[in-house]
Amino acid sequence: MRFSDGKACVPSSPVAKGKSMIWAILVSFAICSVTVVVHMGGLVLLMAFMRARTGRIRPHQSMARQTGFIMLIVFGLFAIHAVEIWAYALLYLALGEFSTLESALYFATSTFTTLGYGDVLLSQEWRLVGAIEGFNGFLLIGWSTAFLVTVIGRLRAIEFDWLDHHLEGD
Repeated sequence: MRFSDGKACVPSSPVAKGKSMIWAILVSFAICSVTVVVHMGGLVLLMAFMRARTGRIRPHQSMARQTGFIMLIVFGLFAIHAVEIWAYALLYLALGEFSTLESALYFATSTFTTLGYGDVLLSQEWRLVGAIEGFNGFLLIGWSTAFLVTVIGRLRAIEFDWLDHHLEGD
């Protein structure tokens, strides 16, 4: 069997495919480790920001401050995910999977968010990295969601504690 350019089509051996898969798993483990560390570091910074501002945020006094505070947390989470997506895009460029940053970033974003349009694909050699990116993105987005729900829940608890205390004083 031959390709259209006349070169012989020689199927890859199972050993060669196995080595390729091992490299893809190792690369996936490395980039997942990087994104988890970035995510944890970002959340630690957001928590430090929140601790530094909690004295100024009085949910019972200013809905605008509370809204601004939540918006800053959301933008912080967005920035964390952007760094993680860019890490994947730069990896794909380094692997030679894409010729432009825009294509690499588009693929990384659609895969990380598990949207996966399928109009841009990785080569067979590295497609496992893309599949693992989808799982990694799903997990990190879930982690961010849990963080955000906890932050909002804590703000509500502070507000209700103040209200209960205030009503008891009447």
